[in-house]
Amino acid sequence: MLSPREAYEAAQAKRVVLVDIRDAAEWADTGLPQGAVALSADAPAFEVRIAGLRLDNPGKRIVLIDRTGAQAVAVAQKLAGRGWRDLAGVRGGVLGPGGWLAERLPVAEYR
Repeated sequence: MLSPREAYEAAQAKRVVLVDIRDAAEWADTGLPQGAVALSADAPAFEVRIAGLRLDNPGKRIVLIDRTGAQAVAVAQKLAGRGWRDLAGVRGGVLGPGGWLAERLPVAEYR
């Protein structure tokens, strides 16, 4: 798990691919963490699409962010069970205690 600030700084430095796995209603409600790719874990072909992100960003860690941190851990564990490596979640997610918004990190409007 990364802290929100660690995830933000790594994404800004292009060392990781930050993926917001919430849904469109949540993105519209809070905005997207700055630098995050919007890819709902509930979307059809989620695993295929995240594999595409990995191919487009070789050597970069995939960092998942969700509402409070729990779903990111569950998705990372599920993918790890299928052989994925170098995945992480963001502690507190977007809305949880100590999360992205609590740390006052920037968000981008979702359209």
